[in-house]
Amino acid sequence: MKPQVSSNLHRRTLLQCALGAGLGAWLEPVTASAPLPWHTRPLLGFGTSLALRVAHADASAAGRALDAGVQEIRQIESQMSLFDPDSALSRLNRDGHLADPAPVLLEVLRLTQAVSERSAGAFDPTVQPLWQLFARSRAAGTLPTPAQVRAVRGRIDWRALEVRKDMIRLRRPGMALTLNGIAQGFAADRVRARWHEMGVVHGLINTGEWSALGQAPDGQDWCLGVAGPRDEAQLLSSIRLLGQSLATSSDNQTWFSPDLRHHHILDPRTGFSPPDLASVTVLAPSCALADALTKVIFMAGADKAVQTALAWSVDVLVVDKGGRVQASPGLIGA
Repeated sequence: MKPQVSSNLHRRTLLQCALGAGLGAWLEPVTASAPLPWHTRPLLGFGTSLALRVAHADASAAGRALDAGVQEIRQIESQMSLFDPDSALSRLNRDGHLADPAPVLLEVLRLTQAVSERSAGAFDPTVQPLWQLFARSRAAGTLPTPAQVRAVRGRIDWRALEVRKDMIRLRRPGMALTLNGIAQGFAADRVRARWHEMGVVHGLINTGEWSALGQAPDGQDWCLGVAGPRDEAQLLSSIRLLGQSLATSSDNQTWFSPDLRHHHILDPRTGFSPPDLASVTVLAPSCALADALTKVIFMAGADKAVQTALAWSVDVLVVDKGGRVQASPGLIGA
């Protein structure tokens, strides 16, 4: 899962600078000049740097669309942020239950449960105690012992998360949730849907994951460049969205050991980071699904990455620890 920590802010800040300066980045929009004026709203959210862009002849209408996009992001943060001690998620983790949950929180939790069930627990929002264990150990300059990992794993099981319309409950002592592996993609979906309702035709949404409407400023489909996980100046591929969304996860976003063997993506079934892959990029109809599936495919490993993507009817590009690249048929030659 992807935690919200300050080191992510550094990486995403570099991304924004890269977009402005035309340097290499994890996902760099490839665009040119456009007949419609473009309006951009940079902001901080989910512990990182985000940006919203819309094309509109009416600056006031563009401003309203950007305001609405920010409003969607702030609503999701108020429900799902681990930074905010007053967020719904923070209160759930602290108290073990949450009465009368907001519909948006119920929606994302039901989606996580569906992905968890179908992936046989490869995606599990209850992994937060495991991440906390590794974070505490890193602060102490060490790694957790296998015995410590085994003890914490007893508090991790998506099936012990009870989600009802009137109540969310953590049914085991010491459980805690993180939605960092899906919230940013979910936010992109919400902004995109809101813009569609408002009649926005062309726009780009960067919530840490990517979604878009219409065309890029050059009049073509949106095209995002995927850079190497060890060298951001290395362009591995350019991917056309074709109405879909793109998400990426990598082992260098937040790490617990300098060799990147231990990092923020943790397999709830073993308690440790999956050993094979360095980065996973997923192209899917939903950005929330793309976001979640980057973790599912990380758990699948290099040998089963493409097979897993095809089983979910999505496309994937993966880079293993040795720098070898694999892609599903829909992205080969992209």
